[in-house]
Amino acid sequence: QVQLVESGGASAQAGGSLRLSCAASQFTVSRGTMAWFRQIPGKNREGVAAITSEGRTTFYDESVKGRFTISLDNVQNTLNLQMNRLKPDDTAVYYCAATRRLVTPREALGNPAYSYWGQGTQVTVSS
Repeated sequence: QVQLVESGGASAQAGGSLRLSCAASQFTVSRGTMAWFRQIPGKNREGVAAITSEGRTTFYDESVKGRFTISLDNVQNTLNLQMNRLKPDDTAVYYCAATRRLVTPREALGNPAYSYWGQGTQVTVSS
């Protein structure tokens, strides 16, 4: 059974940095596609960033482009999200997601593309 476990969520000041990690079991991060999503209460879960294993193509939502970096660690079998220049609007629960498919650019930041989900980790950014 695939398990995705997020860590690294914390409170930070605006302008600061955090690094999220997602440890995968029964799933090889070097195959398929993985992504980070986030959700605030009362709103739909939205895609933040995604990365494909083959070719290492990355996708970013416009709101985080230039500030967040998604990456894979094949040795640790983890997915990472380096978040810099944090803003209060980045406050949310962040979820790791995975699929064994190579997704298309159009579906990369969409919820339906992913089969496996973590439980989430809270990120809070104060001004």
